[in-house]
This record gives sequence, structure tokens and C-alpha cells, in this order.
Amino acid sequence: MFTNIQPAVRKETARVFAITFIGVAIMIAVFALLHKFMPDTVPMDHTVVLGGICGGAVAVLNFFLMCLTVQRVATLEDPKKANLIMTASQSRRLVLQVIWIFAAIAAPVFQPVAGILPLLFPGAGINILRRTVLKNM
Repeated sequence: MFTNIQPAVRKETARVFAITFIGVAIMIAVFALLHKFMPDTVPMDHTVVLGGICGGAVAVLNFFLMCLTVQRVATLEDPKKANLIMTASQSRRLVLQVIWIFAAIAAPVFQPVAGILPLLFPGAGINILRRTVLKNM
């Protein structure tokens, strides 16, 4: 599965990695700022950092696995088989994210919001980049 990864998959995964961890850094900074003004309400400790890093890793892994699936499906000639593979991949990746969400909520080593929020960063970052590029065209 990890053999012959196309350069485009590597490039886009690296881009999503950067987007996601810039988002995680901003999120941690916001937690720190909010904690300064609301220390009893907003935590700022290792659970925030660990939740952000692990949530970001799950988000990037999800994107990478999607890219690998698209790479595989692009070589298929049977559209029904391609659709089945994409659907199965989407289901497995959704299960991965749901398991992470439960872990982020249940495990005391993670701050739940900091663990779940990074799952949104790849999509948001890609949309921001796309709008920026389209605006400059």
C-alpha cells in the first residue's frame, strides 16, 4: 500500500501537514490567550498540546489515506470497483476519526476540544488556500 507513492500525494500531504500544524499552533496560542483571561474556564496545560498534536496527526493520516485510495482508484478501469474501494476507504477513515473523537473525550491526557478541533483544519486550510489562489487569478 505504501509502495510507489506518487509525488503529488507526497506534495499534497506535506501541504496538509503544514496547514494542519499551523492550525494547531494557532489553536494552542488561542487556548493560552483565553487561559490568561479565563484560567478557571479554559485550560492550558499538556492536555491541550497533546490533544492538538494527536488530533492533527489523525487529520493528516486521514488525508494521506484518502490520497492513497484516490491514487489506487485512478488506475482502475471498472467504475463499480472504484466506487466500492472509495466507499470502503471513506468508511474506514470515518471510523478512525470517530475512534479518535471518543479517545479525545474519554482519555484524561487529552483536552477534548483541542483534540477534536484539528480534524477540521485540513478542510478549512484547503478552502482558504483555494479561495486565495482563485482570488489572485
